[in-house]
Amino acid sequence: MTNHMDKSQQPILGNNTVDPETPKAAQWRAAMWKFLLFSALGIALFIIPFQWDGKVTILLGVLTDTLQAVLGGFVVYIAMAIVTISALGALAVKVLKPNLHEDSLVKNLFDVDWFWLTTRFLGMLFVWMIFLQVGPEFIINRNTGGVIFEDLIPILIPLFFFAILSLPFLTDFGLMEFLGTLASKVFIKLFKLPGRSAVDAMSSWFGAASIGLLVTMQQYDKSFYSQREAAIIATTFSVTSIAFTYVVAKTIGVDNNFVYFYLTIALTGFIAAIIMPRIPPLSLKPDTYHAGKSMLDEGIPAEYTTYQWAVNRAVTRAHSMPSLGYVFKRSVHNLFDIYFGLIPVIFAIGTIGLGLAEYTPVFNWLATPLVPLLEWLQIPEAAKAAPAMIMGFADMYLPALVGKSIESEMTRFIVGAASITQIIYMSEVGALILKSNIKLNVLELFLIFMLRTLISLVVITSVAHLLY
Repeated sequence: MTNHMDKSQQPILGNNTVDPETPKAAQWRAAMWKFLLFSALGIALFIIPFQWDGKVTILLGVLTDTLQAVLGGFVVYIAMAIVTISALGALAVKVLKPNLHEDSLVKNLFDVDWFWLTTRFLGMLFVWMIFLQVGPEFIINRNTGGVIFEDLIPILIPLFFFAILSLPFLTDFGLMEFLGTLASKVFIKLFKLPGRSAVDAMSSWFGAASIGLLVTMQQYDKSFYSQREAAIIATTFSVTSIAFTYVVAKTIGVDNNFVYFYLTIALTGFIAAIIMPRIPPLSLKPDTYHAGKSMLDEGIPAEYTTYQWAVNRAVTRAHSMPSLGYVFKRSVHNLFDIYFGLIPVIFAIGTIGLGLAEYTPVFNWLATPLVPLLEWLQIPEAAKAAPAMIMGFADMYLPALVGKSIESEMTRFIVGAASITQIIYMSEVGALILKSNIKLNVLELFLIFMLRTLISLVVITSVAHLLY
C-alpha cells in the first residue's frame, strides 16, 4: 500500500532514499511528534524570553533561580566538595594509575594531564582559602575570590544542572537540523558558519553565554563543527543574556536608555560577527574535525525545497534518537564532567584574573595604548575608560563596577556596551573555552578580545555620539 505524503512528510532512511510504505509512514508520524514536542520544550527552556518577577528571563533562568533559592548558603559547600573531589580524584588517578576502561566515567572525569591537575589543585587551594579567609588578600578579598565564591558559583551550579540535563531537547531531537537547514545559506554567507550555529546564537542571546558555549562544545565534540567553526561560534556568539545586559546597564547608570543600549549591542555584535571570522586568528584555524571527519551535511537535494528538506532532516534525527533513559544517562555524565572539570578551573583562572585587576597595575599598563584611540574617538574621560574596558578580559562585570564612577554618561554608555560585546572573559567564558576541546589558548583569546574591543569601540562610539 502506497502512502501519498509530500516530500516534507516522507521519512529519509540511512541511504537518503524515501520509503513510501505505510509502516514507515507510521514511524514518520511518531518521529514528527517527537521532534515537535521535545524541540518545543527545548525552545521554551532556552530561547523564549518573558517577564518574570520584574525582569526579562527564560524558563531555564526561572528554574535556576528557584534551585538557587532552595540551596541557599548550602551551595558553597557543594562547590567546595566538587572542587576538592575533582583535585584529589585527579591526583589519585595520576599517582595510582589504575587500569581504567577507556570509556569509564572515572577516567573521563579524573584522568587529566599535569596542567589541568595543577589548575584543579589551585582551584581547591583557593576555595578553601576563601572559605576559611586564610591567605593573601589577593585571593580571599570580596572583590576577587569572593566574587567567584559568592556571586558566580552559586549561579553556575544550579544553571549547569538544568542546562546540561535539558540540552538534548535543544540539540538532539531535530531542532538544530531544522533551523540549520533553513538558516544555512544566510549563516554561510554572512558568518562563514553552518546554519545549525543559529541555535547556539539564539540560546546565548536569550539565555546565557555559558549555555550557548555548552551547545558549541558539544557540537564540536560530535564533529558537527570544524575547529575553525567552533572557535568562531565560541568567541563570536557567546553573548550574555538580555537579563544580564540590563544588570550591567543598571550598574553603570544607563538603564534610562536601555532600549538604545541593547539595540547598540545587537548592532555591534552583528558587525563583529561578520568581521571576526574573516581575520586572524580565527580565519587561520583549520577546518579539521574532532572525530577526524565531519558529521554534518547541510546540502539540499535538488528535488526538495529548503523547508521540505529541513523537516525531513529534523524528523530523521528525532527518529534516530535512543531512549530518553539513555539520553538522561549521557547528560548526567556530561553534568559530572562540567562540575568536576570546569568549576575548579573557574575558581583558579577567575580568581587570578580578578586579583590582577584589583591589586596590580597590569590592566592599566595594557590599557595605555587605548587612551590615544579613545581620545581620537572623542570619548570623555578616556584615561578612566581605558582600564575599565581592558578589565573586561578578567570578568564581564568588572567594567561596570569600575566604570560607574565615570561622570560622563556617554562614556559610561560606551564602557557598558563594550563590556557586553567583548564576550571573552576569563572568569567564565574563557575558562570554559580553555577547558573544552576547542583549540584556543590564552594569548589567542586575548587577541580576539582586543580585536572585538576595537571593532566594538568604533560602532558603539558612533552611536553614542548620535545619542549624546
